[in-house]
Amino acid sequence: MALLAGLAIFPIVFANGLEPGAGPGLIFQTLPLAFGQMPMGSLFGTLFFVLLIFAAWTSGISLLEPIVEWLEEQKGMNRTVSTVGAGIVCWLLGVASVLSLNLWSDVTPLGMFAMFEGKTIFDLLDFLTANILLPLGGLLVAVFVGWTMSRQALESELGMSAGTFSLWYRVLRYFTPVAVAIVFVYNLV
Repeated sequence: MALLAGLAIFPIVFANGLEPGAGPGLIFQTLPLAFGQMPMGSLFGTLFFVLLIFAAWTSGISLLEPIVEWLEEQKGMNRTVSTVGAGIVCWLLGVASVLSLNLWSDVTPLGMFAMFEGKTIFDLLDFLTANILLPLGGLLVAVFVGWTMSRQALESELGMSAGTFSLWYRVLRYFTPVAVAIVFVYNLV
């Protein structure tokens, strides 16, 4: 779906002279232009953004679940308290990142370090997710699947031919961790 969305969004970006490196906010710049040029665009635009809100909410709920479960199992909290507590912490982080785009734009909590000089709360959260958590998560998944899961289980689940699976398995075990580690270190430097 992301590939199809990119194929739809980027022609609009270039046709209207917008900045293609604007990130996730690009959807709020390009799609209103596209919906504004089509018949009944206001209706379809409204429906699209309402559905986008529901997609964000359901994704947020699924992202909150591991934290809630951990608080229940490890800290002995009941589900309601752990859900409300984790939700408030996430909401406060969200408010802080939104405020760092305007009212707190001059607040740079880690500005004393040269690497983070001039980075707002939003910039720090963006750096953390894009440059640390995503590559580290990819590296851990590759190592787990390549070195911990049984080869037979993988082969039966993927249903690839023997030659294709063998190539995929070798790439996953030896090439992928090294490549992701290089990207991870490069992003930190």
